[in-house]
Amino acid sequence: MTVGSRLRSAVVPPPGGDDGGPPLSERGWRVTVLVLHVAFGLFVSLAVLDTLLSDVGSRAVLLSALGVLVVAYATLGAPAVTSRDQRRATAYLAVLVGAVGVLAWEFPELLFLMFLAFPQVWFLAESVQVGLLWTGALTVAATLGPLVHWREGTEPMSGPGQTLVGAAFSVAMGLWVTRVLEQSRERALLIRELESTRAELAAAHREQGVAAERERWAREVHDTLAQGYTSIVVLAQTAAAQLPGDPGAAAERVALIEEVARENLAEARAMVAAFAPVALDSSTLREALERLAERFGRETGLPTRLDTAALADDVGLTRAEEIVLLRGAQEALANVRRHAAASAVVLRIGVGEAGQVSVHVSDDGVGFDPEAAAGVGLAGLRDRAEQVGGAVDVVSAPGEGTRVTVQVPAR
Repeated sequence: MTVGSRLRSAVVPPPGGDDGGPPLSERGWRVTVLVLHVAFGLFVSLAVLDTLLSDVGSRAVLLSALGVLVVAYATLGAPAVTSRDQRRATAYLAVLVGAVGVLAWEFPELLFLMFLAFPQVWFLAESVQVGLLWTGALTVAATLGPLVHWREGTEPMSGPGQTLVGAAFSVAMGLWVTRVLEQSRERALLIRELESTRAELAAAHREQGVAAERERWAREVHDTLAQGYTSIVVLAQTAAAQLPGDPGAAAERVALIEEVARENLAEARAMVAAFAPVALDSSTLREALERLAERFGRETGLPTRLDTAALADDVGLTRAEEIVLLRGAQEALANVRRHAAASAVVLRIGVGEAGQVSVHVSDDGVGFDPEAAAGVGLAGLRDRAEQVGGAVDVVSAPGEGTRVTVQVPAR
């Protein structure tokens, strides 16, 4: 890769495995190439003018060498700059060294062209080593003729010294530019890696967000709609059984089915709106629990007692904490309906010694082993409680009933 191509690829590499895109805009790169062409034309024009105005016997040889250099630049050097063709670059540099050798031998005053030749070497060289070799070749070509003339005593020893100084400056400039480009490429690779890592992290966050949203929807559906539909199914079965012998009781069950269905519809609309329970829309947590206990007793026929004496009105719960406690009571009662085979249920809510607010749901049913039982409802309830800094505790044993405690910190 030429120094010019490295200049274009010194920044963030684009996708696809290329070395990189230009640090300049396309317009900036075109301007850079245009400046290079203009500088070549200007220096060669000055050399031609100097040759024509000077009294030198080898004018034809000098003009021929300059003409060959112009043709070589137009057919080899300029295309090599834009196409990164190393064969053309090598051929042009060979012509450049030959032309400089002829000019230095015949007319050393034209060696001001070295100010153009040295930068061209580093612009076309594919590596530092190649740049050093061509710089050395140019230095020898520019020094050999004046040195021979000086040894023969025909010219003063001035041109070679200037050439050596120019060569030293060219090498220093080439090494510095190459080092800058290498550091730029290293930064480019680092930036690309950072951008790739950032994209991977963003994708991971998106996937995590999607998974969290799915879990939240699953909890909401389980804690609201699924429980409501379970109540409707149980009530419908009870009404169907009572219809032949007790139409009045069946009608009461049908009315209760309608009530539960309407509340389920309201819950569905609330979920779409803001995931806030309908029971807390225009009432306190105490009132919501009272309605929950009353409806549970009507649905199941079980004696259901609610104790809220220990709950103060200014306990300082946030809406999120109230939702956790209400959902906890709903989940515990749903498990009583499905699994407990209980004869009585007690709900109790109060403030603990450490300031936390707790909801307890106790039943005298068949009980179970909490370590062996894994349910979606309790797992989702634990997730809810942890989000607000709370916890869920389940105490039960086969034949000894169950007590579910949901607690959240109060301010």
